[in-house]
Amino acid sequence: MRYERNWAGNYMYQAKECHVPGTAEEVRELVSRLDRIKVLGSRHSFNAIADTDAAHVSLERLNGVVELDRVQHRVTVEGGIRYGELCGYLHENGYALHNLASLPHITIAGACATATHGSGDRNGNLATVVYGIELATGDGKLITLTRDDEDGLLAGAIVGLGALGVVTKLTLDLVPAFEIKQHVYQGLPLSKLADCFEDLFASGYSVSLFTDWKSSSFHQVWRKSVVKPGDEPAGGDPISCYGALLSDVNLHPVPGYAADNCSDQRGIAGPWHERLAHFRMDFTPSAGEELQSEYFVARKDAHAALEALDGLRDLISPLLFVTEVRTIASDNLWLSPCFGQDSVGIHFTWKPDWERVSAALPIIEASLEPFGARPHWGKLFAMEPAKLQELYPKLPAFRELVQTFDPERKFRNGYLERYIY
Repeated sequence: MRYERNWAGNYMYQAKECHVPGTAEEVRELVSRLDRIKVLGSRHSFNAIADTDAAHVSLERLNGVVELDRVQHRVTVEGGIRYGELCGYLHENGYALHNLASLPHITIAGACATATHGSGDRNGNLATVVYGIELATGDGKLITLTRDDEDGLLAGAIVGLGALGVVTKLTLDLVPAFEIKQHVYQGLPLSKLADCFEDLFASGYSVSLFTDWKSSSFHQVWRKSVVKPGDEPAGGDPISCYGALLSDVNLHPVPGYAADNCSDQRGIAGPWHERLAHFRMDFTPSAGEELQSEYFVARKDAHAALEALDGLRDLISPLLFVTEVRTIASDNLWLSPCFGQDSVGIHFTWKPDWERVSAALPIIEASLEPFGARPHWGKLFAMEPAKLQELYPKLPAFRELVQTFDPERKFRNGYLERYIY
């Protein structure tokens, strides 16, 4: 078997074959035997990061829970499990993950390898809760790295871009299960954001702003709040205070789309895994055929970066389904776009018109360059390798790590050669 395209259909893979092992030992044997190999997760990347002209390996059969540790409050899972497959199990056992991305359909290993994130002032990206990983490395070994190792290499390996080996297991930190309710507001002017930025994003466990750039405003604000005393904002509602109106119906982030596939809103409380993601596991996610880009800027530069993009509304708006703006906490993961800085992610869900989008990206990146914007590794960008590499101070150490784990360059591909080497 082989997979021809990614999830969105915009990228065609060049792999000649795809192997689907059922155990970590089978993965190790494949890595030992094959000259070159790349891993496929949920195929939700929009560029060539997972491509190869040799062999793909899919971990879709390695999608189980290995162990729930009630003493250390951790869960160990196989590399192919998706968030939607794990969340129900954790909730039934009284546990939760600290955060989720917009979509629950993605694999945990793939999301962590590209520093995919959720939202929240105090919430790191999804890779920050990884306590340990098991890797099938280029020399045919199965090795384990943990946060407690004295060499500290896990911080370099978690956001590994598929360059170090095949992640066959992950161990994740857990928190007690909790409930979330979310409210959606409409109509927040960009001009108000400078005054309300801190209050707005501190008003919930997770807050997202949505705009289609047709005007200088956010057409929706999604605020997700933990259901317990003390987590509601004090002194009134900071979102309504700045002119946004609370919606009494469920809404889709993309104007004009039905909200059937979105998680429940209107302040209706529900389990964490049914509210933190914007979209439901049992429905087709997002807008369908689309392209995606995302850029991360330091939190202190967020409003200025958004004002710069507002100056490009006539360019951006005709090509766009929606932009989402979220906050992410700083981390110490070497290739994380949030390395060393509290960050704001500015995400673009584009219409499937690559010719026009590809022409717009260099202009967008030029407007964000003064803010040191880092692109999402798994999405579409136009940045030259030299500029991108300057943004990651730990990149030389990461190259050394790759050489140690993959001396025969089995996991190299054109993407890694271009952007890492």
